[in-house]
Amino acid sequence: MDTNVQTITLSGERFVILPEADYRQLLGEKAEPALPATDAQGNYPAVEALRVVLARKIIRRRRAAGITQVELAKRAGIRPETLNRLEQGKHTPTVETINKIDRALAKSEKRATIQ
Repeated sequence: MDTNVQTITLSGERFVILPEADYRQLLGEKAEPALPATDAQGNYPAVEALRVVLARKIIRRRRAAGITQVELAKRAGIRPETLNRLEQGKHTPTVETINKIDRALAKSEKRATIQ
């Protein structure tokens, strides 16, 4: 974390201002995976870039539904390790696995809007 921290005082109470990535790290949330480096022509390697795009979508939907990786994996009927690798952008899932995750997220999103 950056040691150059800014503070602000509101109504006599002191607050620390820090980058969102640092805040998420404090919460225990890992940052979303970064896109791979581009080649000399500025193109991303297709497979690696698509893995990261998919990973980001899963992470964002899971967080919006307010559930953990373990809970999503359980609801989708997959291993937590599999979901973790997918969210890191390190694994190419099968269509069946993506469908399981999508169905589980759709149900979770419905629950979140009802509550």
